[in-house]
Amino acid sequence: MEHSELITFFKALADPSRLRVVGLLAHRPHSVEELATVLDLRASTVSHHLGRLVGAGLVRAAVDGHYHVYTLQTDSLQQMAQSLLATDTLLDTATISGDPYEQKVLSAFLDAEGRLKAVPMKRKKFQVILRHALRLFEVDGVWDEKEINRRLKALTLDVATLRRGFIDHGMMKRDAAGSRYWRV
Repeated sequence: MEHSELITFFKALADPSRLRVVGLLAHRPHSVEELATVLDLRASTVSHHLGRLVGAGLVRAAVDGHYHVYTLQTDSLQQMAQSLLATDTLLDTATISGDPYEQKVLSAFLDAEGRLKAVPMKRKKFQVILRHALRLFEVDGVWDEKEINRRLKALTLDVATLRRGFIDHGMMKRDAAGSRYWRV
């Protein structure tokens, strides 16, 4: 699920009136006028809310005579809920509300597949890349150099630069022999 879809979904449900509309439509289809009467809102306000719900794929409109009748798309709602609960989606949501500077740096230095296009020369930008790469390692793990390199190859072939960066920037430590690494 794309972040924009996720944001649209949550924004559509982030209003108390829209939640009430969804609740009413869960019982049966309604026209704008019926919803306006039950919710004690103006028809134009209800139409606005319905437009947001239609845009998120949660509601569908059909013409019935002179009226538009709105129906809750329960299949769409269930599909969205299942997609939200998928492990990959949950892991990806961590990057939605990150620091705008970090998001800008990541979008500038990572390609569409999430691989490093170039190593930033500026220290602050390099630290952003290192923090991003550090997500490949559990907090309480210990790894040998071969495993560090294997995981970093998902980002770049220049694993030595990132591995040294972890040490130089205090994000990882290694034993005296340089054979075991762990996060700080």
